[in-house]
Amino acid sequence: MTPDDAGTSTRDQRRQARLAASLRENLKRRKAQQRSRAAGEPPAEGRPEAAEGSPGSAAAEATR
Repeated sequence: MTPDDAGTSTRDQRRQARLAASLRENLKRRKAQQRSRAAGEPPAEGRPEAAEGSPGSAAAEATR
């Protein structure tokens, strides 16, 4: 293995770790959204998810 390959391996491992962390956070956020929708709470303001669940939007219609 050349020194360049070792750097690529480390870089790939870091990338995989970031991707895994990102996916975990995304899953947590989606679960929290689903729980709040099931409880009938209005979405939090100032967050992009708030627009997704607004009445009349395709996302809101799809979940009904």
